[in-house]
Amino acid sequence: MKFYGYYLPIICLISILSLGIGCDNASKKNDDKVADENKTERQFISIGTAPIGGAFHPVGSAIADVVARNIKGKNWEITAEGTKGTQQNIRLLVSEDRTIEFGMANAAISYFAVRGEGAWKTEHPIRAVMTLAPNVGLFVTTKSSGIKSIADLKGKRVVVGPAGAGFEYFLEPILAEHGVTYQDFTPVNGTYGDAVDYLSDGTSAVAFMGGAIPTPAVTQASSKMDIVFIPFEESVKKTLFEKYPFFNPITVPVDAYKRVLTEPFNTMNVGSMHLITAADVDEDMVYHFTKTLYMHRAEVVKAHGAGKAINEKNAARDVGTPFHPGAIRFYKEIGIWQE
Repeated sequence: MKFYGYYLPIICLISILSLGIGCDNASKKNDDKVADENKTERQFISIGTAPIGGAFHPVGSAIADVVARNIKGKNWEITAEGTKGTQQNIRLLVSEDRTIEFGMANAAISYFAVRGEGAWKTEHPIRAVMTLAPNVGLFVTTKSSGIKSIADLKGKRVVVGPAGAGFEYFLEPILAEHGVTYQDFTPVNGTYGDAVDYLSDGTSAVAFMGGAIPTPAVTQASSKMDIVFIPFEESVKKTLFEKYPFFNPITVPVDAYKRVLTEPFNTMNVGSMHLITAADVDEDMVYHFTKTLYMHRAEVVKAHGAGKAINEKNAARDVGTPFHPGAIRFYKEIGIWQE
């Protein structure tokens, strides 16, 4: 009995340690089981962006990163994929072998695609997820060109964006209301970087440049030469605002382009950047994606200034493409949805 009493504490300690190890092993097995289950449930989500150089790629990349880091209760692997831009993103979303779940797009192009109008032969079942930064439209020329109005584009060489980018969906209505068509001038295709060079060497007299303010290409052009912005007629803007939901007024502040402006410049949003998906994408997935992006929008701003547009006044703004039920569900939940 004495011998037993002497070793009793040691025996008890060994028993306790054994139980602890057993519990740890059981916990580890359970964690491994959960990890294995999560691994089998991993979901790959891709966001189609655009070629490097514009705002779509960095903003789309920021959105992918922010949602991937902050999503709760989902085993999602999210990536941003470089594409040719809006038109390709729309086609990828509605194709049978869908390779992206979300896409960056220009609202003007989406407007016609979802209706099957313009060059779109059929209605493309896409849906809006979130309205992002405005695409501030600017026709840029040099002071020495003497061009003062949109009508003055006739007979000139005009840079109208990269081939296949779809800029004609918002440029043609603007030009038409000013009494100008693509046949009245020589359209020149090129990136915004090309546009700066073409203005500088005289290859083109005018260049269209759109994007979030300030647009890097406009800033670059103003550092190389004396440029001016060609104004849109007030009556034309009013007509366009009434006809199309993707057009709306916007004012460029003086400090955005100090080398160009001495007073605020009134122009147009010619089709906001927005995030889209396909109509048949799972509602729950879109809900959680939208919620995570909106709740962590400040992190997008750190990566790109366009993230400031993710706010209660703009995120659910109607720009002509119906919203996905998953996004509507979240916007109703936080009280910013308007029927």
